Amino acid sequence: MPRPTDLTAPGRVLDGRYRLVRHIADGGMASVWEGLDERLDREVAVKILRRGLTDDESFASRFQREARSAARLNDPRIVAVFDQGVDHDDMFLVMELVPGRTLREVVHAEAPLTVRAALDLVVPLAEALGVAHQAGIIHRDVKPENVIIRDDGRVKVADFGLARAVTAQTVTAASSTILGTVSYLSPEQVERGIADARSDVYATGLVLYELLTGQKAYEGESPIHVAYQHVHGSIPAPSEAVPSVPAVLDEVIAWATHRDAGERPADGAALAARLREVRSALGPDELDARPREPEAAAARATPTVAIPRSGAAGSARPIPTPVQPGAPAGATRGATPPVGGPRGPRRLRLLVPLLALLLLVGGGAAWYLTQGPGAPTTVPTLTGIPLTEAQARLAAAHLDASVEETYDEQVPQGSVIQATPGEGTRLHRTDDVTLVVSRGPERHQVPQVRGTPTDAARQSLEGARLAVGAVTEAYDEQVPAGQVVSTDPAAGTSLRPLTKVSLVVSKGRRPIPVPSLTGRTAAEARRALTTVGLTYAEGPERVYSTTVPEGSVTQQSPAGGTLHQGDPVTVTLSKGPEMVDVPSVRGRSKDDAVAALRAAGFQVRVSSPLGEVFGLVSQQRPSGGRAPKGSTVTVVVV
Repeated sequence: MPRPTDLTAPGRVLDGRYRLVRHIADGGMASVWEGLDERLDREVAVKILRRGLTDDESFASRFQREARSAARLNDPRIVAVFDQGVDHDDMFLVMELVPGRTLREVVHAEAPLTVRAALDLVVPLAEALGVAHQAGIIHRDVKPENVIIRDDGRVKVADFGLARAVTAQTVTAASSTILGTVSYLSPEQVERGIADARSDVYATGLVLYELLTGQKAYEGESPIHVAYQHVHGSIPAPSEAVPSVPAVLDEVIAWATHRDAGERPADGAALAARLREVRSALGPDELDARPREPEAAAARATPTVAIPRSGAAGSARPIPTPVQPGAPAGATRGATPPVGGPRGPRRLRLLVPLLALLLLVGGGAAWYLTQGPGAPTTVPTLTGIPLTEAQARLAAAHLDASVEETYDEQVPQGSVIQATPGEGTRLHRTDDVTLVVSRGPERHQVPQVRGTPTDAARQSLEGARLAVGAVTEAYDEQVPAGQVVSTDPAAGTSLRPLTKVSLVVSKGRRPIPVPSLTGRTAAEARRALTTVGLTYAEGPERVYSTTVPEGSVTQQSPAGGTLHQGDPVTVTLSKGPEMVDVPSVRGRSKDDAVAALRAAGFQVRVSSPLGEVFGLVSQQRPSGGRAPKGSTVTVVVV
């Protein structure tokens, strides 16, 4: 099939599964599409990488490896990676489709934000990075474009895997597009092309600065100019641009964006913890104060407003006359329409129903604004208390509770970690307050994987949010080769997420060399076999032997090689030599004597010291009785 030339054609199906529906956006690395997974009938987001990137084989293999790593991240604050593949040499990534807008759009439309709004966006960003950092995954390209605010207000971080697959040269231009966003690159990325969790923390600090001030920390005419400032400058305090920013946030941003990576928070989780502390420590006035610019700038930006004057020209400073609710613009306090004269009674008749209507509407409005859903109320203190108590406090404040659960190492199970909006926020009655409730410390039990193949054991551990540690081999008499014998820690042990669990894999049954038993007594043979773990067995019959004493081993099966524990070795014991009658051959001819002795089973030795004159046997040894069959009889011939 020929390679398609038009990547922007709706209806194209990637890998026989993902149909492109609608083009969403283009970026420096990829074009983004809304797609349909036709196999699962699921809406997805599809990122098709630019072909110039995929020409590099090292990039392709790195992209596939890192996409698989990112797919293992399972957190509600991270955009899920479903699949990755190649179609006609076009490499693509399939992700969760998140309805909403990017943080960049929020910055353009609303920044500078209040402190509360900025923290409500950045804390989930830092928490998501913390989850990835614990899994050993670095984002490397944290920026407002990669943060999505869902329609329901939840924050999702995108492009894990895609950003990580970029080479260390994150500011290399490709098709006139900067791959890494230089405004958010850490000094170590610019200088040495390396990145770790603290590089993501640096970029997160810059995102927070931009939300609080409405401008980037560093601006320049070229990427090189901006990168130079990252390496040689210090991030200005946001309060210099917006004086209403609390000093504690100046300190946090200075900590997160320190030029020396060793002086920054260790990872996203550490930054998120500090930001939560700051949010809890600040009061409503600081959290919700509208950002204000420096006085000089504010003076320049303040428009001239015409204020109605009372009194003669040259009188004291004019005081503006407020407009009453419901009154026409320009009407003054206490103004009363003239009633009287010849038209007064008619006007009065017309005003009575109008006044009655106004009283009815005003009464309803008063009820709505004082006792009804529009009445103001304040979010009570909710953090650190049990959920049932928090719900009771919200009910007393005429607010509704929306509950989410998450793991937490410090807050007890069932207690509130965070409330959004926070304590002291002014709301209307029946508004929702989202309570994040602790599920307690996140612990996962080591699954029972004894007797399962190694690959299946790996999948079970990863499915339990644990990691595979050292894998060693050992002989085992029960577990077949290639299957897991045991884990360390043992099955059922509760562990933190991503704790490493060591595996011992069976090499099968231990081979045991078979010892040589020939010539040993039965007791000696039994002892030798028992010592090495084999079983002693005797054959059904004993055999004669002229070389092995009676009761000792003359044969064994098997005679050598290896067996396994408990296997039998069968031995045949000797009956000793067979005894037969020695025939008397004295006086018989030599030939007759030899034939008779051999027929009886003896060897014959002929001695003729005086010569064979008569050819007759004069003597024999032994001369009679019984002797071992096969033994030698000596005859003397004369």
